[in-house]
Amino acid sequence: MNILVLGDVVSQCGCEKVRAAVPPFKRLKGIDLCLANGENSAKGNGITPESAAELFSSGVDFITTGNHAFRRAEMYDYFEESDCVIRPYNYPPSAPGRGIGIIDMGKVRVGVINLSGTMFMENLENPFYAADRALEEIESCKIRLVDFHAETTSEKLALAYYLDGKVSAFFGTHTHVQTSDERILPKKTGYITDLGMCGPHESVLGVKKEIVIKKFRTNLPVRFDTDEDAPCLIHGCIFTIDEKSGECLEVERVELE
Repeated sequence: MNILVLGDVVSQCGCEKVRAAVPPFKRLKGIDLCLANGENSAKGNGITPESAAELFSSGVDFITTGNHAFRRAEMYDYFEESDCVIRPYNYPPSAPGRGIGIIDMGKVRVGVINLSGTMFMENLENPFYAADRALEEIESCKIRLVDFHAETTSEKLALAYYLDGKVSAFFGTHTHVQTSDERILPKKTGYITDLGMCGPHESVLGVKKEIVIKKFRTNLPVRFDTDEDAPCLIHGCIFTIDEKSGECLEVERVELE
């Protein structure tokens, strides 16, 4: 099974780039399932029901999120109602929505776990203990995927090695910079530290570069804004998974102009 996973989709321009580039790419590569991190897909930050719907209509089958999941209040009910949009599992149980999802594809069930890092991020439940509990909830799934929305490479690598052999693929999100370390870990888990982003290439993590430069130079508050007319790139990864064993057979990093 070929699974395409897309990095953080940034604003309306990122959604439009996904709509233009992903459907033909899926046909070209014989993609069976497509996931995307949509926590920044709404214009202005966060995710909305509208931006989620746009991703679904553009070839995305399942959406994960991260620390911006709850930026927009209109998503709270949507998280509760949707089976295809999840938030990090290690948020408190009182948070809207779920941290796992199960995709029934007939011949195989795919379990998806969304986790948030805790280094330089919010003070959430330890992701290692949360991962253990989440795996119990998707025990029936032969293929298991983890989106770890985290800041540091060390936390991503450590959790990936901890879960090696327990999940089919482990991919990092959040930093918006694609890493070139895609590989298969010793116990056959596919891995990449960060998928990158689907958004403006000439930017700082999707934000207009002039704004971020001003922030760093002055230390004064600024309003982050995305250049909606700038050329965008699609970043992601294809994981080829054996449906019988759940092991990763191949990892291919993706960059589409």
